[in-house]
Amino acid sequence: MDWLQRINESIDYMETHLMEELSIEQISNYVFASKSNFQRVFHMVTGVTIGEYIRNRRLSLAGQDLLLTDNKVADIAQKYRYDTSESFSKAFLRFHSISPSDVKTSGAVLRFFHPLSINISIRGGFNRAYQQIDEFCWNNLDEQTIKTLTDAEKYQELVHWAITARGKNPGVFDALTEWLLDDIEWCEDKLNENEQILMQGVFARFSEQNKQLRRYLSELRPAGVVNEAVFKALDQFNDQLSGQVPDEQLQKVVAQVLDDFSLMKQRGIREQIAGSITGPTGTDHADIYGFINYLKECDAEVQWALFMPDKVKRQQNGFKVVNYEYKEMPGMRFIGWEDDDLTDSELQGERFRVLDAMNGDPSGFDYDILLSHHEGLSIDVEPAHLFWGRFMRADTPVPKGFLSFDFLPYHDGRAGIPYISQFAYAEFSGDYEAMHKTEGYDISAMYDVTRNIMLSQGITIPYPDKYWTAEVFKNGYDKGSTAYMFSAELIDT
Repeated sequence: MDWLQRINESIDYMETHLMEELSIEQISNYVFASKSNFQRVFHMVTGVTIGEYIRNRRLSLAGQDLLLTDNKVADIAQKYRYDTSESFSKAFLRFHSISPSDVKTSGAVLRFFHPLSINISIRGGFNRAYQQIDEFCWNNLDEQTIKTLTDAEKYQELVHWAITARGKNPGVFDALTEWLLDDIEWCEDKLNENEQILMQGVFARFSEQNKQLRRYLSELRPAGVVNEAVFKALDQFNDQLSGQVPDEQLQKVVAQVLDDFSLMKQRGIREQIAGSITGPTGTDHADIYGFINYLKECDAEVQWALFMPDKVKRQQNGFKVVNYEYKEMPGMRFIGWEDDDLTDSELQGERFRVLDAMNGDPSGFDYDILLSHHEGLSIDVEPAHLFWGRFMRADTPVPKGFLSFDFLPYHDGRAGIPYISQFAYAEFSGDYEAMHKTEGYDISAMYDVTRNIMLSQGITIPYPDKYWTAEVFKNGYDKGSTAYMFSAELIDT
């Protein structure tokens, strides 16, 4: 039996047993191959590992089940061999760039990994980056088709496009980063072709799309249906396409490349242009934050400005935002404690009474809070650390047995503590369970709504270096949280 036949038979076997426990040893035994050799050859021929193939197929089918049936998330998770709904939801979000609970929302786009069938053929073709460019969700509104729509309906067409683009484009930007870092793709004889791909196929095409979007949105503006933040997002995108990124050193590199593309033969230059792969949400750790990373973020900000206002309305299910504002506080000191047992009410009471006795040192924001931060690192690198406590004025002495974090009214240029004393502040009313719901949300309803309002308004979240959030207990730590704080960078340093 030759290897291609074995691989095809193994794929048939996996397809037949996708809803059952599958191990690499079990599959390799079925085709009479050693485990190590079979894994190596399977990956070499198909481009994916056996584990990736099984996961991609299960998550593809799970998406179809969620879209076409009324089965519960928990039942589908169990069907496709996930131990918990939480682990299934995380895997589903990574694969589809959408949570299971949002599958049936208007404009949802699911990825589908088809069963593989292996045969040998040799064919020529374009540079793989040509195909990647076409994977971007370009805005191609047919103005003849939408001519009969109302202004509100025309704007909704843009909203639906933005939702679709948000699901597709992050992965294409990451693929672009991979291509830029692939030395084989950057030999001398490919340089001219690559210049056309990057300069015309990506940079110029996004510039032209932004121009068309601005014209179209400007026509809709008098109707009052346009979120004004989208114009700021388009301006920023255009600025950065021309090389005006926040990093001054990177600005110089981009200017040099725009002037002399032959510099891209140098891997060090390409690393600064490419940056790092940051995943579907753009929040994964980046060793180098490059030009493509900035463009990826700008693209997302245009999309957020278009679809987030509607999403925020839908997310307020059973509760509502009753107050939302941005606060620029002076320097503050958070004083509190980290405790493994955050439900120990007697211990909490003793410690908050100590803070009560320090009533001469208030910060101006004097509620009990549960602060969360990641030490200035990405969420995929550093888990969240939780601290009970309260904000006091800067330089307040720290009682014995307590810890403290300082907050400054500006960015000090370093990652982590001290954080910035600027934040979005949202107060909620309605069903308490609904505002603390986690299913269908990235973290919780209050977290998501607070953040998504910021994204819809083009407010900078200082992620990851100065990122922090906090639940606010307006009536005391033992009465439940009904407000939320979310780190922001509201003014230039």
